Amino acid sequence: MRRGIKVRLVAFVVLSVTSILYVGANYLGFIDQALGRGYTVHVMLPDSGGLYEGSEASYRGVRIGKVAKMEVKGDGLQVDLAIDEDTKIPVDSPVFVHNLSVVGEQYISFEPTTKNGPLLKDGDTVRGTAESLPLGEDVLLQDLDKFVSSVNVSELNTVVTELGTMFRDNANPLRSMVDSAQKFIDAAVENEPQTLALLDDAQTVLQTQKDNSDNIRSFAKDLADVTETLATSDKDVRAILDRAAPSADEVTRLVRTLRKSLPPLLKPLISVTEVLDARLPALEQLLVTFPRLISSGPSALTDGSQTDGQKFGRVNLNLNQDPGACTEGYLPPGQWRPTSEESFVPPYYEAQCASGPPVNMRGTKYAPPLFDWKNQ
Repeated sequence: MRRGIKVRLVAFVVLSVTSILYVGANYLGFIDQALGRGYTVHVMLPDSGGLYEGSEASYRGVRIGKVAKMEVKGDGLQVDLAIDEDTKIPVDSPVFVHNLSVVGEQYISFEPTTKNGPLLKDGDTVRGTAESLPLGEDVLLQDLDKFVSSVNVSELNTVVTELGTMFRDNANPLRSMVDSAQKFIDAAVENEPQTLALLDDAQTVLQTQKDNSDNIRSFAKDLADVTETLATSDKDVRAILDRAAPSADEVTRLVRTLRKSLPPLLKPLISVTEVLDARLPALEQLLVTFPRLISSGPSALTDGSQTDGQKFGRVNLNLNQDPGACTEGYLPPGQWRPTSEESFVPPYYEAQCASGPPVNMRGTKYAPPLFDWKNQ
């Protein structure tokens, strides 16, 4: 064998052994200890929960170290964790012991709710509680034994027999139910965004119902009162329903009869309503004054003579000339129209009272305007 080949083989063997030793030492933590890498965190637990030296330590499922040492202290157990370098763990992180598999490989896990600091440093201590430990296999087996012992064998036999009777000859319906359930699941997956939006809207609806709970209860109570009244008046309601059909027919015939005559009758009322709207202040004053005028009517009655006992009405009209009527602002007397004239003459719309207070200011100027004659 040539010398060059021997050198290469020796180098390969040396590198292989060195790599194996490095990987093994790194796995066992010798390199971190020798180089001073990583840091140690103490975890205080009420019990080991199945942990052992060499168990993994994880951060939200990612391996960050291992259990380096376990020591009983006081009424608990101190677990020293060798944490990898540059691992950042919040100080208030809850710690739990979980089962890695069904055979009972436990590991310790940090499960923080936030990434914010402060962070754990070398020598810090994290305290766990009884809730941090998993359910022991001995407790599980004891509970399972108690459960099995509590089952009545005769009744269990009856249940199994009834289940067999229920599922016998029902293979096709069960298969159809499973297939339909699968289709339902597929449809739910396809419509996941719409389902999530529906759930979000349902939250708003439920919150609204909560905010209006008093109104809903009041409505339900009133509805119960109405339904109770309807229940006690069942005969009357049935009588109304029996007579409602003929009454509805009569109303239908009445509407058909008035269909042609009622619109022409109502159309002129539009003009009437326009006039009433323009004179609305005067109408309001009339409605206020008229009852007072009617109420003063009996005061105009006076008793007659004692012999006949009749009553007589008395009404006095007084012409008030103070202050006098308004005369300025109108046509001069020479242009006044004689009372005997019967032909149509355009009205003089410029007429207005120019005398001013305190005379009786009358005329169209002081009436609610209906039409702007000046701008026509």
